[in-house]
Amino acid sequence: MIRRFALAALCALLVVASAAASPSDDKLGRLQDKIARANQREGVLTSQISAISTRIRNLEGNVSAAEAKLAPLQAELVVHQRKLDAITDVYRRQALRLEAAQGQYEIVAKRLGRRLILLYQEGRPDVVSVVFSSTSISDAVKQIEYLQDITLNDESIAQRVNEVRIHFAAVKKRTGKIRAIVADEMRTIAAQTAEAQRVRDGLVSTRDALASTRSKESRILAGVRESKQQWLADVAALQAGSAAIAERIRAAGSSSSATPSAAGLIWPVSGVLTSTFGMRWGRMHEGIDIGAPEGTPIYAATGGTVIYAGWEGGYGNLTVIDHGNGLSTAYGHQSQIAVSNGQVVARGQAIGYVGNTGHSFGPHLHFEVRVNGTPVDPLQYL
Repeated sequence: MIRRFALAALCALLVVASAAASPSDDKLGRLQDKIARANQREGVLTSQISAISTRIRNLEGNVSAAEAKLAPLQAELVVHQRKLDAITDVYRRQALRLEAAQGQYEIVAKRLGRRLILLYQEGRPDVVSVVFSSTSISDAVKQIEYLQDITLNDESIAQRVNEVRIHFAAVKKRTGKIRAIVADEMRTIAAQTAEAQRVRDGLVSTRDALASTRSKESRILAGVRESKQQWLADVAALQAGSAAIAERIRAAGSSSSATPSAAGLIWPVSGVLTSTFGMRWGRMHEGIDIGAPEGTPIYAATGGTVIYAGWEGGYGNLTVIDHGNGLSTAYGHQSQIAVSNGQVVARGQAIGYVGNTGHSFGPHLHFEVRVNGTPVDPLQYL
């Protein structure tokens, strides 16, 4: 028996050195590590979201200021556009009138030209000719007045048409100057409006981009919190399972002040020690983990009575054996249980098979030794 204990202790010392790096580390320790990282990630995301929210509030103020500046510019631009449209319409009508006056002037000018040509060709009658050709003095006077009226009428028409043409030309010129001034003012206002619009659009784009980032990080934060809550629930389930084991052991009724024995217990499975008893990731790891392929037989560490064989939350398929004198052992994460409640088993008897049930990252046996329900270091008994 002493030789067996020495061999077991030597095996334990050889494998403990690789325990921290083993990929099948105990589920509870990994959960505690995940929760710690989730808390850190949650804090970072919360700070980032708060900073983004502050920037968005500042940008919203800047957007409001930019919009307040942009609104009157847009209104002024509309007014100037209407004014320019009205002046352009007046300019167009004046151009049409000038064109009409120019046409009338050309007609009158052509008519006068033709009259002068006829007078040149036929000879203009002078007063003496008119007197001698008249039948009476009154007839002569009428002929002279008629000639004078024609001349005066032609000159008057030509003068009025020319005045109208000159007037419309002046009006068109003044209208063109006003239109040029309004167009220049409008270009200035349009440039200011475009710049204000560019600033506003830039602020809105930045604000919307930040809002999108905040929304994305909020979703990530929600996911982190949800995962953390699940991991906390898993930890709680493991803790509840441990409490349930202790309660079942106490309910079995055996009690003593058992101490480690040199005879010890046999190793419950052939495998590699991957996680030891003690504090791990801020919490007590209440047993040891022995890595082994799934389906590897699990043996009773010593004889006793099965006080529980079934599913137990984070422990998965669990068997608890009462060995008397307050000493009990527990075997978790089994793929299959080979005993039943109340069954008496002998040391070395197969009681189940290695698995990955419950809160486990890989096939292994979670083995606990308890004294009066309180977990102790199994390596002191193996």
